[in-house]
Amino acid sequence: MKSISKAIEFLTHLIHRYFIWVIVASYFLAALLPGLGVWLREVELGSVVLFHNTLDLRLPPLMLSLLLFNAGLGVRPKELGQLLRRPQLLLGGLLGNVITPLSFIIGVSLIMVLWHNPEEVQHILVGLALVAAMPIAGASTAWSQNANGNLALSLGLVLLTTLLSPLLTPLVLHTVGFVTTGDYSEDLHEIAADGVVTFLGVWVVLPSLLGILMQRLVGEQRLVGAKASIKLVNYVILLLLNYSNASLSLPKALAQPDYDFLAILLVIVVALCVSAFATGYLVARVFHANRTDRVALMFGLGMNNNGTGLVLVSVALADHPEVMLPIIFYNLVQHLIASLVDVTVLRQGMQSYKTV
Repeated sequence: MKSISKAIEFLTHLIHRYFIWVIVASYFLAALLPGLGVWLREVELGSVVLFHNTLDLRLPPLMLSLLLFNAGLGVRPKELGQLLRRPQLLLGGLLGNVITPLSFIIGVSLIMVLWHNPEEVQHILVGLALVAAMPIAGASTAWSQNANGNLALSLGLVLLTTLLSPLLTPLVLHTVGFVTTGDYSEDLHEIAADGVVTFLGVWVVLPSLLGILMQRLVGEQRLVGAKASIKLVNYVILLLLNYSNASLSLPKALAQPDYDFLAILLVIVVALCVSAFATGYLVARVFHANRTDRVALMFGLGMNNNGTGLVLVSVALADHPEVMLPIIFYNLVQHLIASLVDVTVLRQGMQSYKTV
């Protein structure tokens, strides 16, 4: 058993160290061999009726719910209680997480009226809307912890945006729905009005709460030995979700590449991600936060739960697979920028430590 445990810990550490390249490899695999990914998305496991809504049981939502259940297992109520001493950071981060991407998307909608292909503009705007509408990614806590950030604040941001997502996500989608046109605008309003609340409630909020409850029932000490296994399961789920969702859009994008569209998409996505990280830094400066709080805010505001966005697109916008491209790009870019921020923050931390 010890040898198995050590092997799991080693494999988890190896994946964590090279995670960004593993994600890139999953995208290449989706582009070259999409068959398994498409099958994972289409396999049906039945359906259930919940709150007068019929929910189809498919693998992507189920994998997403397991991912968020595991995230709930890692929440420590004692650490979250510390946030009550400085709620302004939590609220400031929440506002920044909503206002910055919305302002950015509205700005892009005004600038991109000059773009030669209006359909591509709608793909970008709807994709960015799904990025902006999603809760903060649980992966941000790992980046924050590695950079010696305030883990309580990081967890608080994830939990707060997740619990409020049935309210905030429709708000974002409705807002972007007013700056998009035609079928895309109608789809955003329809998702915001009907499907998204049920989707987030069942596949995001409920699993998170169940994970927190399970952690309280089982006890933190009993879960310590399972942490490496839980992390490994999370990595496998993340990679499968990335691979299966990318299998729809990447093969077509690479088979008939539209280089100017891909180039402007990359520029826009990088600009949005940089703006989100910068907002975390500015919020910390406004509230005169220390370095650990600044780290948590930057990673929290810069990283969104794109797995949820991709699953939602696959369920509600299956007729527009191109909408996945901005989300896929952002998912890759946010980890690349997080790596750069991580190196910069760690170096600053080391220099500060040496000068003390």
